Amino acid sequence: MAPRVLVRLRRENRPNPDAMTLAEHIGELRTRVLVSATAVLIGGVVAFFSYQSILSFLQHPYCQVAGARHCAFYVTTPLQGLSIRMKVATYGGIFLASPVVLWEMWRFVTPGLEPKEKRYLAPFVGFSFLLFAFGVALAYFIFPHALSWLASIGGPSLREIYSPTSYLGLILALMALFGISFEFPLVLIGLELLGLVRPQTLSKGRRWAFVLIVAAAAVFVPSGDPFSMLAMAVPLYVFYELAIVAGRILAR
Repeated sequence: MAPRVLVRLRRENRPNPDAMTLAEHIGELRTRVLVSATAVLIGGVVAFFSYQSILSFLQHPYCQVAGARHCAFYVTTPLQGLSIRMKVATYGGIFLASPVVLWEMWRFVTPGLEPKEKRYLAPFVGFSFLLFAFGVALAYFIFPHALSWLASIGGPSLREIYSPTSYLGLILALMALFGISFEFPLVLIGLELLGLVRPQTLSKGRRWAFVLIVAAAAVFVPSGDPFSMLAMAVPLYVFYELAIVAGRILAR
């Protein structure tokens, strides 16, 4: 019986968000930020010591195209190896700490929400993580095709000797862009739930949406290859149609 009483007392003594002062809100935000920063730091240390495995994973698309014997990176300055390791540790730390960061954001936001809002927000958080992971995986999967196209467009007289800085910058930018852009359907559904956009309006504007999606993929994809542009434009348009269907279902 004692543990149940302690748990009940802790829940009852938890401050009500409506009764908290501005200083208390700032203090809670500071605690959440410190926990998130600590998680990123710990994740960065883990990524620093797992550097070779992470680099091999990111290098794998290049080795698929060039062959295992010809996919080595070349550094041109003495400090470039250290800078590459620090960059991998930084991005790896953010990725490894992302569940903790999302949880801290959730804990900071949810006390001020109504039960109905919490019911919508929980699926949004889960689907946002899944869509981001799907976008990152898709970018990693199509990257060998992008490299092959980029190598062939220059002609047979050019031989590829890649710097790790430029290569990692390209693949990480592509993965981040795909992950962020695949949050597009959640943005549309959120606007529909808020009443700012109606499913009928989205349905009438699907032709313009298709043109804008293709144009955005052509402009923002950093590799500029047709495989990456197609891999981004097609899912985004499918997401657009799914957002219309989801909006109509939620409206009922």
